[in-house]
Amino acid sequence: MAKGGPSGSKVPEPSGVDLARVALRAAKEQAAARGAAVQQRKQARRGGGLRSGARSDGRDPLALGSAINRLITERGWETPAAVGGVMGRWPQIVGADLAKHCVPLKYDEASEARVLTVQCTSTAWATQLRLLAPQLVARLNADLGQGTVRVIKVLGPGGPQRRYGPLRAPGSTGPGDTYG
Repeated sequence: MAKGGPSGSKVPEPSGVDLARVALRAAKEQAAARGAAVQQRKQARRGGGLRSGARSDGRDPLALGSAINRLITERGWETPAAVGGVMGRWPQIVGADLAKHCVPLKYDEASEARVLTVQCTSTAWATQLRLLAPQLVARLNADLGQGTVRVIKVLGPGGPQRRYGPLRAPGSTGPGDTYG
């Protein structure tokens, strides 16, 4: 006779088919747990389980402009990139006439002076640019940010390069120096 439970009802013991069902259910639960653990290890190896989906995450592709802006910000190239943009937009900033005769050569950010060097085709244009320099510095700083350019260094036209050819005596100073 089977022992009764607290309420006096008989509890049948599993047998045959019932034992097989209980064993199958336990095996399925253990397999599912092992499979989940293996899946978690695979995801950890592949990058922490991030999945691509409807929402954006750090792995989504960026537009070229956004990628370049992010690179410029990460590397701290904001000022050199802005000044490079000024070099490209020089005619719009200073005007077409002045841009024909005055060309920006370089920007020196390393020194505290923050100097923009400009070369002109003639001394007259160099003088004109020197007179316009304070207004040009103000316009550049309004475009680039206050204090980006402090001084504009104006260079006049460079003289012809000295060429010492086969018809020149070493140490001569030019064509008028024929007799030493």
